[in-house]
Order: sequence, then structure tokens, then C-alpha cells
Amino acid sequence: MKRIFALILAVAALFAIPAAAQKSYKLADRVKLGGEGGWDYLTYDSDANRLFITRGTHVIVVDAKTLKQTADITDLQGVHGVALAPELGRGYITSGGDNMLVIFDLKTLKVLDKVKVGERPDAILYDPSAKRIYTFNAKTQDSTVVDAATGKVVGTVPLGGKPETGVADGKGHVYVNIEDRSEIVRIDTTKLTVAEHYPMAGCDEPSALAFDVAHRRLFAGCGSKMMAVVDPDAGKLVTTVDIGGGVDAGAFNPKTQQIFMSCGEGVLTVIHEDSPNKYSVVQTVPTAKRARTMTLNAASNTVYTVTAQFDPTPPPAGQRPKMIPDTFELLVIRPE
Repeated sequence: MKRIFALILAVAALFAIPAAAQKSYKLADRVKLGGEGGWDYLTYDSDANRLFITRGTHVIVVDAKTLKQTADITDLQGVHGVALAPELGRGYITSGGDNMLVIFDLKTLKVLDKVKVGERPDAILYDPSAKRIYTFNAKTQDSTVVDAATGKVVGTVPLGGKPETGVADGKGHVYVNIEDRSEIVRIDTTKLTVAEHYPMAGCDEPSALAFDVAHRRLFAGCGSKMMAVVDPDAGKLVTTVDIGGGVDAGAFNPKTQQIFMSCGEGVLTVIHEDSPNKYSVVQTVPTAKRARTMTLNAASNTVYTVTAQFDPTPPPAGQRPKMIPDTFELLVIRPE
């Protein structure tokens, strides 16, 4: 009877998971893009079905259907992230080398303006509810808030630590990881102040951040090889889930109730939200070493990540390994 009962529970749990989430994932395509420059964040444009991939001094644009590069936004310095405001017809780039927010036209991809922000802007967020851009500035440890329509700076929020990824809930709050303090902070978007701190015990160097708006759960990818689940309303850590090492980006798909965490050790960890308080690792998908950032096409549940080959010779102290020229590639992970 115990075995029968356990089988019934297992079958019930399986049918509770949407059919799309029951499919396994595989590395379906590897496309050589080549070119020079390192990389950081990727952004998927659902309206135009294309990818924006940051490359140091430029941002390349890739057609997500053909997987071919179609454009290049150039003359940038130390770019990190791209945010899109389709209703305004604009895109925004953090240019960390010259401390600028670069505004470009989504149709022509021409640069329209550059706005001075805090020092070393890294991650970037567009909050459509308030039509504001947030740049998360590593050196000044703050966030510059910009009116997305006018390009005017409306305020600066001191964060008390080095910020990483941010998300918005559309209800007057922005949440951002603080990498050197193992916490998430909540920004009051009306007062432009930090309203709360959420400590995450055991979550070293939180970088990736995703959000389940409906169930009010934050998912922080941690350098200590785990994902921390935080309830922002209760202000507490709910649970943790083991993931790969070297995580730097993540996403949540409300259609499948799945969280994706891209990890530089060479895996994509796929987690299912069984309930707001229970989570299961459903698959660890092999990708490639250094494929640490990602973006998600939620409609097709397709994940895009990138990597390159590096010189195996140990670099001098304090320097990064040297990338082998023309080895930069796009990896596409799809459900089977």
C-alpha cells in the first residue's frame, strides 16, 4: 500500500507540472559569431525576435530565427547590459568605461543620446510601470534613475554595497542584489531610497536575480553554488536550491514555473517551482565553460548563452586569461 500511495503521489506531482515544463532541455545549436571583445549580459527582444549581446566596445544584434548577426552598435566603452522600452521605441546600454547610459532607437539602432550616470554602470533595468531606467553602478555603489522618455536623471539611490542584477515588481518596488553584502535591497521607487534589506545567509556574492511576480518570490543566484529564494513581503529567506558554480544570470518563466540559472562551470540549472515554498531541480544541462550569462525567450522556452575559448597559459598575476580570437559563439538551449 505504501508503494501504491507513493506512486499515486508521484503521478499527481507530474501532472501538476505543465506539459511544457516536463520536456527535457538540450544544447541544440552552437553558432560561431567571432569578433573581438569580451561579453557580459544578453537581452532578448520579443517584439523583433532578436538578441542584443554586449561585446566590450560594441553591442551585436542577432536574429533569433536565423541565428545570424544583423547589426552592430559601435563606439562604446566597456558595455555591460541592455534594457528595452518597446512602447517608447528605445533601447538603453550601460557603458561602464565612460560612465554613460547610451540611448538608441530600436528601429534604426542609431545612438540618440548619452547620459552621465554613476561610476562603472553594470547591470541595467527598465521599470515599465514608471517608465524609468535604473543603472546599477559598481564603483559608486548606487543606482542612477533616469526618465526613460526624456533621458533626464531623476535621482540617485545609495545602495551601501556593490549592486548586481535588479528586478521590478510594477508596484513601486525595485529589488537588487548587493554582491559584497550577501543581501537583496528593496528600493522605494517613489522616495528613491532603500526601504529594506533582505539578508541571505550562505548566499555568497549574489549575482543573478529573477522574480516570480504572481507568487512574490525572488530567486538569487549565488556564487556559493546555490539559489536563494526570498519572500520580499515577509522579508525572509524561504529556502535554497543547489545550482552550478559561477552563476551570473537567471530568468523565470511564469508559463512553465521554471527558473533558469546559467553557470560558468558549464551548466544550465533548470528548477521547477512546485509551490512558492518548494522547488525541484529538474535538469542540469551541459553547456560550455564560461557560459555564465543568459537570456530567455519565454514563449518558446529557449535559453541563449554565449562563450569563447581562452589561452590555457596561466596569465600574469592580476590579469584575466586571454581570449582566443574569433572563437566567440552563441549557444542555444531548447526543450526537446
